[in-house]
Amino acid sequence: MAFNALLDLLCHDLRSQYDNVIIVCIDMYAIKYDLFANPTKYGFEHPLMACCGHGGPPYNYRNLMTCGQPTATACPIGARAVSWDGVHYTEAANEIIASKILSASYSTPQIKLSCLCN
Repeated sequence: MAFNALLDLLCHDLRSQYDNVIIVCIDMYAIKYDLFANPTKYGFEHPLMACCGHGGPPYNYRNLMTCGQPTATACPIGARAVSWDGVHYTEAANEIIASKILSASYSTPQIKLSCLCN
């Protein structure tokens, strides 16, 4: 959390230096933590288990047997997993993350970024 505090301070300093610039700081930690802390709220099961990997529950992850190797398994298309391969987020998770970013609930200042999307 010290990183976020320093990032907020940096954003504040930059805002005071540049009048005609909008600098938005987004708390990605809070967004992603919420996916793991409240998985059922978003329709996820087994939030710590990679969709594609090796080893089965609880993580389906071994760093020397990555997704794409013959022994790796993948969850079915449309499965509600948070992590694709133990490192990257799934499309379902990224959709929620993007929605939260656009909502402005996790940004300082709270500017709805969706107004910039056409």
